[in-house]
Amino acid sequence: MLKRLFDISLSGLGLVVSSPLWATIALAIKIEDGGPIFYAQPRVGKDCKEFQSIKFRSMVPDSDAKWGVVPAMERDPRITRVGRILRATAMDELPQLWNIFRGDMSFVGPRPEWSELVKQFRVEVPGFDRRHAVTPGLTGIAQIYGHSEVHRRQKLRYDLLYIKRQSFGLDLRLVCISFLVTFTGKWEERSGKLPWLLGGRRHTKKKKAPVARISRAAPGEQG
Repeated sequence: MLKRLFDISLSGLGLVVSSPLWATIALAIKIEDGGPIFYAQPRVGKDCKEFQSIKFRSMVPDSDAKWGVVPAMERDPRITRVGRILRATAMDELPQLWNIFRGDMSFVGPRPEWSELVKQFRVEVPGFDRRHAVTPGLTGIAQIYGHSEVHRRQKLRYDLLYIKRQSFGLDLRLVCISFLVTFTGKWEERSGKLPWLLGGRRHTKKKKAPVARISRAAPGEQG
C-alpha cells in the first residue's frame, strides 16, 4: 500500500511539474520530422498481463517497418537528433509517468519487456516469468546497474535480486540514483557494478567468459 501511494503521489506530481517539458519535447519532435509524438508498444506486466507502454518517439517514423525490429546500436541512423537527447537523459520515458499513475507500472521494479520479446526470452531464459511476480518499474537494479548491454540471464538475476530484497527504503535509493543519472545525462554511460546499494556489502562473483553485448534499447523504440 505504501509503495502504491508513493507511486500515485510522485507520478501525479511529476505529470504536473513536467507538463511544460512535455510541450517542449512534443514541439521539438514535430519540428524535426513532423511524425508522431508518441510511440506505444505492448509490454508484459504483473501476472503476465499486457498493457500499452507510452514513450516519446526517439526514432524516425515507421522505423520498425523500414528497418525491421532490430536492437538499436551506437550511432544508429534510425534515432533522430531530438531522440538522441531524449534517450541520453531518459526523457523519452516521461510519458510512462501516466502508466505509473494508472497502475500499469511502478517507479521501481523489473523493466516491462515487449510482449514479442517475452515469448523469445521464455524459451531462452529458464524461469523468465518469475520477474512478472511484481509490478514492472521505470527503474530498478537491472536498469541502473545491469544496463541492456549485459546478457538477459544476468538481467534476470538482478530482477530476482530486487524481488527478494525489495523494500520501501531500497525503492527510495533506486529512485534517487535514477534522478541523479537522469540529470547528469549519463544513462548511456552507466557502470555495471553494484556498490553500497544492497546494504553495504560488495557482491563479488567469479569471472566468467565474456558474453555478447547488445544495445541499451531493445527492438524498435524500446529502451
